[in-house]
Amino acid sequence: MGLLTLKEDRPTPRAVYNWRVYGSAAVASFAACMIGYDSAFIGTTLALPSFVDEFQFALLGKADKALISANIVSLYQAGAFFGSFFAYVSSYHLGRRKSLFVFISVFILGAGMMLGASREKGLGLIYGGRVLAGIGVGASSMIVPIYISELSPPAIRGRLVGIYELGWQIGGLVGFWINYGVNLHVAPTRSQWLIPFAVQLIPAGLVFIGAFWIRESPRWLISKGMREEGIRNLCWIRNLSREDTYIVEEIGFVDDEVERYRTEVGAGFWKPFASLKVGRVQWRFFLGSMLFFWQNGSGINAINYYSPTVFSSLGITGTNTGFLTTGLFGVVKTVLTVFWLLFMIDHLGRRNLLIYGALGGSICMWIIGAYIKVADPANNPTENIPPAGIAAIFFFYLWTAFYTPSWNGTPWVLNSEMHDHTTRSLGQASAAASNWLWNFLISRFTPQLFNALGYGVYFFFASLMILSIFFVFFLVPETKGIPLEAMDWLFESRPVWRAHGKIMDQLREERDGGDADVDGVDVDVDVDMGKEKEKERLATINEWDSTF
Repeated sequence: MGLLTLKEDRPTPRAVYNWRVYGSAAVASFAACMIGYDSAFIGTTLALPSFVDEFQFALLGKADKALISANIVSLYQAGAFFGSFFAYVSSYHLGRRKSLFVFISVFILGAGMMLGASREKGLGLIYGGRVLAGIGVGASSMIVPIYISELSPPAIRGRLVGIYELGWQIGGLVGFWINYGVNLHVAPTRSQWLIPFAVQLIPAGLVFIGAFWIRESPRWLISKGMREEGIRNLCWIRNLSREDTYIVEEIGFVDDEVERYRTEVGAGFWKPFASLKVGRVQWRFFLGSMLFFWQNGSGINAINYYSPTVFSSLGITGTNTGFLTTGLFGVVKTVLTVFWLLFMIDHLGRRNLLIYGALGGSICMWIIGAYIKVADPANNPTENIPPAGIAAIFFFYLWTAFYTPSWNGTPWVLNSEMHDHTTRSLGQASAAASNWLWNFLISRFTPQLFNALGYGVYFFFASLMILSIFFVFFLVPETKGIPLEAMDWLFESRPVWRAHGKIMDQLREERDGGDADVDGVDVDVDVDMGKEKEKERLATINEWDSTF
């Protein structure tokens, strides 16, 4: 068994872990490169001498400059909030793949608009372009995790959705470093600040081209009655024939889930909204939203969008020095994301990463805030950073080491897998919108928070990270290796911190006692057998779980 294969909940042919499933996830994740770049480049671009000169920021007061910067940054999040919900409508009617075409086109239009801004025309084109780019980004953040989750084998679902997070970090890495490069090597003319704005178009173009190659989600196709096309796509992604036992069982699971929710909830665009009356559905929507509240409460987006302000508070001065420090921040995040993707998310699990990441990150934030309180480097500048300041910078990077493999991508993985078939699109739309809502609030008020609270901002984020530990431990079950079709039973199992073990034991008991040789049997007969077997499994789990 190799690095890229893991033991599943049932016997799995090695062919399932093939280049197509990884390639499809990678192509879709170019959208995350686009998102990560947009999140990272804007803060340092606003600090470029050419941009400051083009729009005469030097003539503005501190409060006015903070307001304009906040508006440029936060309009993007506002657009992303609404884009998340627009994507729900699109992905329901058009599917995952066609929706990507639509919203990547919206993003490209917005990115193109920004290139037309100038001193004479004002910031209007940047404001409008940021809104459109935000709509495209918000929609992509809803569509891509669901698409990857639906095509993933359970054992590597975290890893494949993690490719989305890796794409985000690679885009962010480029976004952090590009302004260091243009500030160092490009004269401070209009071209200097146009380059980082134009680079947005590269990942967007790659997604648009790659979307011609990837296949539509088999689960979405089967749910829409296009069963034959869904089976063909599933066989292509799994690299197996339709007569293979693994394919037969998976089709049976999907058919059973679709049928069960058509019976319990009903088919139609508005039916998932009706299911929001059900307590268990409301609960998962609440968990999904709150995961992004705690993620943003860590302070990550204050750092992403306003890194020059953050590093200035630590005593780092000079445009190039600030850009270099920010670039190193991006390197640390990207390297740690690779380790998270390959070795952590599907081995250590979601809960452990969130809990230990929050604990370590909180300690670092308390130390950084205490240093700023005592030394006050902003008002007591020195020619060289003192040893205590170097220690504070070390703890900032240590905070990055705790945050990145925990809260950075794990909430996206959890939200992509925790919802049932009928509410999965709406649930991911809600989760993505929640992310952008909290993102908007942080980005909109971070300059004012630093002006008003100073070192207290770090204590604020440290306190929220401590609270998130209790939230995860008592309320969020482990989803590692659980099939999507078994999520209902996982979230109904109590206590939460033992739910994963209960369900995995039951799945292993079913596998060991229910294996059957179906070679040579017609696929439609096999699917019926799979349905009956799944119904028996669900009944067994329900009866067994009720005893705890």
